[in-house]
Amino acid sequence: MKYPHLILCIGIFLSIGLHTANAQIFPKIIKKSKSETITVPQERGSIELRTFDQDSYLQSLSSITDSLIFENNVNLRKSRSIIAEDQNLMIWAPTNRLIKVSEQIQIDSIWVTAFEYYSAWDSKKVDIYNFDVRKFQDTVNLRLYDPFFGYEWKMPSEIMKINSSYGPRWGRMHYGTDLDLNTGDPVYAAFDGIVRVRSYDRYGYGYFLVIRHKNGLETLYGHMSKLIAHVGDEVKAGDIIGKGGSTGRSTGAHLHYELRYRGLPFDPELVYDFPSGKIRFQDYQITPTTFNQVAKARTAAYHRVKRGDTLGGIARRYGVSISTITRLNRISTRSILRIGQNLRVR
Repeated sequence: MKYPHLILCIGIFLSIGLHTANAQIFPKIIKKSKSETITVPQERGSIELRTFDQDSYLQSLSSITDSLIFENNVNLRKSRSIIAEDQNLMIWAPTNRLIKVSEQIQIDSIWVTAFEYYSAWDSKKVDIYNFDVRKFQDTVNLRLYDPFFGYEWKMPSEIMKINSSYGPRWGRMHYGTDLDLNTGDPVYAAFDGIVRVRSYDRYGYGYFLVIRHKNGLETLYGHMSKLIAHVGDEVKAGDIIGKGGSTGRSTGAHLHYELRYRGLPFDPELVYDFPSGKIRFQDYQITPTTFNQVAKARTAAYHRVKRGDTLGGIARRYGVSISTITRLNRISTRSILRIGQNLRVR
């Protein structure tokens, strides 16, 4: 073979070149001497340390969250009184805030969103609004139920027979519809709401409840033999709130059922078809004509005392206070009423 030395040199050269091209190159490790110091950046003196306010943070977070979820349905910034609830919307923001109302009643309920809902709250009186029916000139649309939001309705009694209707009766105004039942039969909440009054009226309603509802309505259930629900209880439509009976001014077992708006009672048969057990409308419009019979009854200036009448019962009938009657007639609350006596009520 010619040039053996030349071929050997070329082979060695090529092998060294390929090895170098494929070799992994590692970075050099440089050790620092112990004498070198590490520089630590100085803290800025302008930083202010503040304590974390957990309550304010949670309150702000709850309000912001509710605003985002319910911004198209609930105006959380608007303060509303109890007679200015939203009559068309069936939902409310679930803030679960603990609300304290008068008489030290505490309610922890998703139905409550603001203290303003309880700006007018009294668990002793039926009509706390003192609203003059002659000044009512509006048309108000009330959403009675809405299955989409889970807001249902229920007949207050299983028996739909009417014993006595709304209107004048025996020389006085009958402000509700009497439904037949047997003593001990269940009485149901007609709509979702919160119990406002739980009381006993010896010469009138007997054992009775008043429930306040989200749309501004209130319902009253009278002459019961037993009260199950308590003031402040949140009830759903169809919940059993008491047992039927014949307490108070009653001649037999029945349920006295009232619908009220701003404290003014109106005919329940405008809303219900009792014989068929159905509610007539999803939305009901309240107009001044709704209270025509109430307005007529309250125009009377004098009341002739009948057997069983009391100052409290007369005051409720005409929508005035007991003090007004005693002042107009120059009597005291201890005065004995005589049958046939004329009392000025206005």
